Amino acid sequence: MTPYNLVNMSKLLGLDIIALTDHNSCENCASAIKAGEKIGLTVIPGMELCTSEEVHVVCLFPDAESAMKFSDYVISTMPPVKNRPEIFGEQLIMDEYDNVIGSQEKLLTLASSISISDICTTVESYGGVCYPAHIDRNSYSVLSNLGMITEDMGFNAVEMTADADRNTLISMHPILEGATIFVDSDAHYLENMKEAENVIDVSENSAKAVINYIKNLTKLK
Repeated sequence: MTPYNLVNMSKLLGLDIIALTDHNSCENCASAIKAGEKIGLTVIPGMELCTSEEVHVVCLFPDAESAMKFSDYVISTMPPVKNRPEIFGEQLIMDEYDNVIGSQEKLLTLASSISISDICTTVESYGGVCYPAHIDRNSYSVLSNLGMITEDMGFNAVEMTADADRNTLISMHPILEGATIFVDSDAHYLENMKEAENVIDVSENSAKAVINYIKNLTKLK
């Protein structure tokens, strides 16, 4: 899932817009954006943040600069544990042609110290928007770890996997009634990526337009 390969596979699959959401890092987003610009694919810079409660939250930003400022902040909130490449693999930073230009020394699989109660306002302060990831999964989701989604968390959308039992989840958690539900590939390997099948109505093909679309959705309550 290197920047060049990710972008070009997306183009082959007929996608117009993708989001790159590495765990606790946006350090490859700028390169993916550049690779996308070369072939006419919009890349939204983002992150799959692990909160202090070990809940995964999708965070999206309008531009690479905002994403990197947020990324630097998240790294500063994480425990001072170094990655061990022989166990966890390399955490490489690449350019738009997949040349290695650096690496992240901190172990990115750990939780940040950012609470789920603060994540919406924190992401908004960097110009972005966020929503809880894969809420139907039995690990690293807001429902599996906390058992509920509450109005004061501040979300206005959620993400479910393609296999989610929506009706059951909505009946168990009435706050999801009428909520906007995003479904994406959550691909960790090129072969897990899917052809274009979902559509949103935005003013233009840009990261900013998608961010504004999500920001204007009705809050969960």
